[in-house]
This record gives sequence, C-alpha cells and structure tokens, in this order.
Amino acid sequence: MNALAPPRPVRRCFLFLQGPASAFFARLGAALAGRGHGVLRVNFNAGDRLFWPHPGALDFTGRPQDWPPALGRILRRHAVTDLVLFSDCRPLHEAAIPVARAAGCAVHVFEEGYLRPGWITLEEGGVNARSPLPRDPAWFREQARHLPPEPPEVNLSGRFLRRAAEDVAYNLAALAGRRRFPHWRTHRPWHPLHEYLGWLRRGLCRPLARAASARRLRRLAEDPAPFWLLPLQLDGDYQIRRHSPYASMRQVILEVVASFARAAPPGTRLVIKGHPLDNGLVRWGAVVREAARAAGLPADRVVYLGETLLGPLLGPARGVVTVNSTAGLQALSAGKPVVTLGHALYDMPGLTWQGRLDAFWTRAGPPDAALVDAFRRVLVARSLVRGGFFSEAGIRAGVEGAVRRLEALPARRVAGASGRAAATAD
Repeated sequence: MNALAPPRPVRRCFLFLQGPASAFFARLGAALAGRGHGVLRVNFNAGDRLFWPHPGALDFTGRPQDWPPALGRILRRHAVTDLVLFSDCRPLHEAAIPVARAAGCAVHVFEEGYLRPGWITLEEGGVNARSPLPRDPAWFREQARHLPPEPPEVNLSGRFLRRAAEDVAYNLAALAGRRRFPHWRTHRPWHPLHEYLGWLRRGLCRPLARAASARRLRRLAEDPAPFWLLPLQLDGDYQIRRHSPYASMRQVILEVVASFARAAPPGTRLVIKGHPLDNGLVRWGAVVREAARAAGLPADRVVYLGETLLGPLLGPARGVVTVNSTAGLQALSAGKPVVTLGHALYDMPGLTWQGRLDAFWTRAGPPDAALVDAFRRVLVARSLVRGGFFSEAGIRAGVEGAVRRLEALPARRVAGASGRAAATAD
C-alpha cells in the first residue's frame, strides 16, 4: 500500500457488514486500520467470522427485528462515520442503511462490477437501480467531457474454482455455527446444500450440455436467418427480485417468447443463453421449449444455449433483450440495440429502446456510440475501482483502489469524542 497518499488527519471509523465470500473485506479492513482509521465488523453467522480473522468484531445473534436498534447502539458507541457492505438488497443491509443515514454515516456499497472483467462497483448510497447516478444522457455527456479514455480491459476476476471453494467454506462454517447464531437465515432463495446438489448435477451434465450448445451454435452460424438474444440472469438475483416486475426468470422467458411470436419478423430466431453461474436447479431448456409451445412457435425458432459464452453471440445478434443485466452494457458497447424489462442503471434515451417490447423487434436502432462511450467513462470515474473479489491480483488492486475512493469521500460525521475507542483490525 506504499503507493497510497498519507492518511487524512481526521480519523474515521468504518463499520463493515457482510461482504462477498472472499478475503476482500478482511484485506480492506486491515488496509484502512493500517492507515489509522477505526475498523469494526459485525458478524451475522460463523461464515462471516471465518472471513474476518481480525480481533474486535461483534457478533449479532438476535432476531431480525432486533437488528436496527442494535445497530444504532453500535454506531453511537463506536462513533462510526462510515458503513461498508456488499449488496444493498440483503435484508439485514436494507434494514441497516436507513439507520446509518439517520445517524449521519456515509454508506458505501460494493457489488460485482458494472463493467466486467476487471472492475468492482463501489458507490455511496446504493448500487444498480439504487445508484445515485442520474438517468440523464446530457449529464453523462457533460461529465465525460474532461474524463480520460476508458483504460484497457484487464481480467482480474479469478478462477471459478476459487470462488466456488470459498462459497462452500463460508456456508459450511455458517451451518456449523448455527448454535451461536440461531436466528440467522440466508438471503438466498435456496438452502446452500440444495444449491450445491444442483451445481453437482450441472457439472456432471456439462460435457453433454456443452456439446449440444456447440452444435446449435454451429447451426446458427451456418444459417443466414437473423436472431435476437436473451441472456438469462440468475433466478435468485436481487436484480430480478428487487429491481424488476418479475418473480422469476421463467416469467421473463414466457413474456419475451410470447412477444417474439406476436411481433418479430417471420424467419427470425430468438436465442436464449444460460447464465454461467446458474445453479442448475431449474432446467431452463425445458422452460424455453414450454414457452415456445405456449406461443405456437416451431422449436427451431427459439434456441436455447445452456453452455456458451456471450461474446461470440453478440457479434451476429440483431439486438439484445434483458431485464437489467450487465450483459446489456456489453451489448451497448458492441453497438447492439438493447431493451430492458426492469430497472437498469443504463436504461435511458440514447442507450436503450424506450418503447414497448413488441415494437423492439422491428423498430429499435443501435445506441448512440458517443453516449455509450461517455457513460462507460463516467462509470469508471465515479462508480468503479479496478479489481476483483476472487483472485490475489484482483484483491490487491481492489483494496488499493477502494482505500483511495473511501478516503477521498468526506466523512458525513466525524467522531467528536476522541475518547471513544473503535475496534481496529491488526
């Protein structure tokens, strides 16, 4: 951390809540403590404990309704100036944010990068549909006028095996520590062991699924018929559960296929791509076939690719339909028409189709390339830091960038009573 500027003279206290199942939050806390800031952590389960090896953490073992008043006491007792958390939609985090704001604390929210790979999202107040960025094209053009070009892409995302191993370690620790945290409930819609069984089944079936996707992809490449692309999002993602009108991706598929059947030009196709991190609990190929039958479409007009990359599909695709995925940003960068069905950070005139879905198939045009460039440069300057959660290089870069960003933001409330000691990470 020698490249960082000296710490600010005003001492701050950062309270960490849940982070990703990785070493990132622990490393960030240690870096902030090493620069003279107070650092505190609240653990909600034994998995949180596992990924925070520093002394001075607090265990919250009460019921969900006990959490807001408990947090208020923590904020006052330790003169907290800044709240740090991953995802603003987890129930305990949603409950914490208004308490922190009422106490005058800044709220810093981490998420997976809006641009990938090689970036981490870090915004004050909220992310995704709750981002403080306006939805005004003119604002982005003006803000980008004096910004440098977007830096080259660097992949810092890390290997899937590490991500999976750390997730398993986190959840096994949480299960083993249930006696200490009797009221803890996961924010995920499925029990972790249920998810792991789905992953196991998907892994066993992956060679056959990849071969089937490769055959369908070859047929698409050999067929001159144009196609539109629907990349699936994770069924349990808060982007679907909180920031869209849908309860599940099944509803999205049924709606999009029905619209395609009604309004898309004859002889065109709809390609539905599986998500690389899907847990395999839903057989999406069967859902796609069911949707095509319900819409009266022949099977060859709706193609499901369960195991393939997004990049090779974007080039030939006529356009992209998404709820609010970061795949939509990739499609905009590739110059493709995009329509969003939920609340998306990038849903604004000049970037995405603003009309009804039925009209998208025949009337949507490409995005404004200059606005896409301005939007991406503003994201890099205001909402992203270089890094990743699941690789050593990504964590090092992310911690350094996050410390700079956090120290550059003014503390909302500085600890007036210097005698109040906040816990620090060694």
